[in-house]
Amino acid sequence: MKKLLLLTVLALLLAPINSFASEADLVVPNLKQSIFNGLGGVNGWDLLLYGIVVIVLGLLFGMVQFNKIKKLPVHHSMAKVSNIIYETCKTYLLQQGKFLIILFAIIGVAISYYFLALAHMSVSKTLLILLWTVLGILGSYGVAWFGIRINTYANSRTSFAALKKRPFDVMSIPLQAGMSVGLLLICVELIMMIAILLFIPGESAGACFIGFAIGESLGASALRIAGGIFTKIADIGADLMKIVFKIDEDDPRNPGVIADCTGDNAGDSVGPTADGFETYGVTGVALITFIILMFGETGILPNVEFASTLIVWIFAMRVLMIFTSVFSYLINQAIAKIRFAKEERFDFESPLTSLVWITSIISIIVTYALSYILINDLPEGLWWKLSSIISCGTLAAAIIPEFTKAFTSSKSRHVQEVVTASREGGASLTILSGMVAGNFSAFWKGMVMMALMAVAFYTVQDLSLFGEYPGIFAFGLVAFGFLGMGPVTIAVDSYGPVTDNAQSVFELSQIEKIPNIKEEIKKDFGFEPNFITGKHNLEENDSAGNTFKATAKPVLIGTAVIGATTMIFAIILLLKKTILSNGESLLQIELTDPSVILGLITGGAVIYWFSGASMQAVTTGAYRAVEYIKKNINLDKVEADIEDSKNVVKICTQYAQTGMWNIFAVILSLTLAFAFFSPNFFVSYLISIAIFGLFQAMYMANAGGAWDNAKKVVEVDLKEKNTPLHDATIIGDTVGDPYKDTSSVALNPVIKFSTLFGLLAAEIAIELIVEADKTGTTNIAPYIGVVFLAIGLFFVYRSFYGMRIKTESETIIKTEKSASKKLETSDAL
Repeated sequence: MKKLLLLTVLALLLAPINSFASEADLVVPNLKQSIFNGLGGVNGWDLLLYGIVVIVLGLLFGMVQFNKIKKLPVHHSMAKVSNIIYETCKTYLLQQGKFLIILFAIIGVAISYYFLALAHMSVSKTLLILLWTVLGILGSYGVAWFGIRINTYANSRTSFAALKKRPFDVMSIPLQAGMSVGLLLICVELIMMIAILLFIPGESAGACFIGFAIGESLGASALRIAGGIFTKIADIGADLMKIVFKIDEDDPRNPGVIADCTGDNAGDSVGPTADGFETYGVTGVALITFIILMFGETGILPNVEFASTLIVWIFAMRVLMIFTSVFSYLINQAIAKIRFAKEERFDFESPLTSLVWITSIISIIVTYALSYILINDLPEGLWWKLSSIISCGTLAAAIIPEFTKAFTSSKSRHVQEVVTASREGGASLTILSGMVAGNFSAFWKGMVMMALMAVAFYTVQDLSLFGEYPGIFAFGLVAFGFLGMGPVTIAVDSYGPVTDNAQSVFELSQIEKIPNIKEEIKKDFGFEPNFITGKHNLEENDSAGNTFKATAKPVLIGTAVIGATTMIFAIILLLKKTILSNGESLLQIELTDPSVILGLITGGAVIYWFSGASMQAVTTGAYRAVEYIKKNINLDKVEADIEDSKNVVKICTQYAQTGMWNIFAVILSLTLAFAFFSPNFFVSYLISIAIFGLFQAMYMANAGGAWDNAKKVVEVDLKEKNTPLHDATIIGDTVGDPYKDTSSVALNPVIKFSTLFGLLAAEIAIELIVEADKTGTTNIAPYIGVVFLAIGLFFVYRSFYGMRIKTESETIIKTEKSASKKLETSDAL
């Protein structure tokens, strides 16, 4: 099937066309043309070169944090468990690496064809673009690997720190690990992008940016979607055993627990880290693309010096945000230490909340200060207007988490409503109350995003510098502002998988049952452990981790959607600039145009297919995992057989990759099909998947978060484990698992990959139309589109009917047919 898909893409794209290809013409201006008088006349090229020093310092700070965590005290029983989790994660990531090689081979065909056959680019330049595509994939993959390594150090150290009387380190260690991941992610991203700006010739740099963005988007899509499926198969499989066998959370006799811990990293560490890397990069590429299309040598309003100044300003801001994030983190740690270091109990959410707000305020101040220094000599008060727009995004990254907490925090009224409804109404009202929370959250957060984007638009609407399109650049800058405090956003997101694993490590280590363990810890580590308090603190901290995992999701999906508008605009510009022989522009996007209405409907349909397909992979995989665990769990043993645990991991991996193949094939095929049918239809389709995807993602993420923390309230606050109320909230949590950690989060890379690859697909389609118009021949694009649509619909069908849970009779028939074939083969031999 993989080879068939690759050959089909190759065969259908090889059409004899000779024409102009605009993506290859994205010429990055000479950055030495921009002079910044506020810094003594330094030029843009030198300024970004100096910025690399700040980036390297940020990397060093992240690595110092990594080494500090590695050297923290930990009992060998806990270190052993975390190492098993890491080794299992390693196996999973290596498997995903092979998968990414195949995906690159498919995308590489399209990229090579485009730049060689359409753009007539030299082989050496095309290879350079493919190199940056590979580097984009490796960037997503590499930071994901770093994330699981530091998180699997931090989980056991956090678990051990919980045994102390005061729980400050239970909060501090996961946050320290998160900052290390966040800084490494942003610094690696910036070094790669600045390297393109400084060291790749301008005529190749634009195309290299597009290749880099497609690569990181491809890597993030695979790791986010497959990781989301994997983690929720394992999580549901492990959780349902608590109801079936009345065992505790993370009972070491449950073979699903190790798979669940692996999944916590695959879904909540690998996926978000790769996703954050991609989101940060794609937002930058979208802004660069807009600036070049508007002000580049062949842009709508050519002004190369202005284009150079804007690009340098954007990246200088990004570099300085590394400093503001570290500075804010250090301030917050000092305040938190004064407030909580001597406390025996405190609200774990409090220091995380203060970190987000401190970073937001400092980032806004720095935004205005640096803009004044760099671009205060630009006309129309541009320095403060652009700063205000970025600040709208920075505020959104702080305000939206507050709205998320209102629907997902264990202290929120919505989560309390879920618990109250569950007590009398059981699992039915658990699920309905969570849906209510999800729907309300989508409304309020949608209104917040709309309001801040409206402020951004009205700030620049009268600027003549941006011609007819000030709003598009404003929206791109809002997305940029969303990620202005990127290291902190990633840090609070990475907090969750550490806290979740820490609780599991505590149980799996069975440290309480080790003979003379209290005396041993007292002798070796100098304190007397408290196992009961430690367990409680870990559970409470896990609740805080759940909340802040939820807060990062709308920030990333919001950035994806707002940033996608800038990339869609690039397609609109291509259509507008393409004039047919009758003198009319190819751009015909009006609400009265039937193709636009059809595109909007189709985009919504694809979002709902994706939600179903990703959950179907989880449902079937969880069924098989539960089936296996039920047959093999042995409650007479002290711990699960390691082979049984490995087999559960294999089941999770198998269904994660099968589900991912179906999803990737559909997204790739439909993107090509819809672009070839009609570019105008395709633009409305992309707008539709962005809008539908935004609200579907926010609804699902927050409904799932409410269900998850309702279970935590029952376990931690009410202490009602193994009761009917607990069972009801567990069922709600298992429904919420694929909602919040599979479908919702994966919509982010799906939207960005569709838009980025769609830019390339649209240009191929435009060239086919132009060629047919020039020569008076038939446009073959729709016919090619029909073939890709057929392929896409086949995989849509396969995503359910090829993945569905077979009945017992179907399984027996399949087994008998397999046995019969083997017998026939044996007889023939």
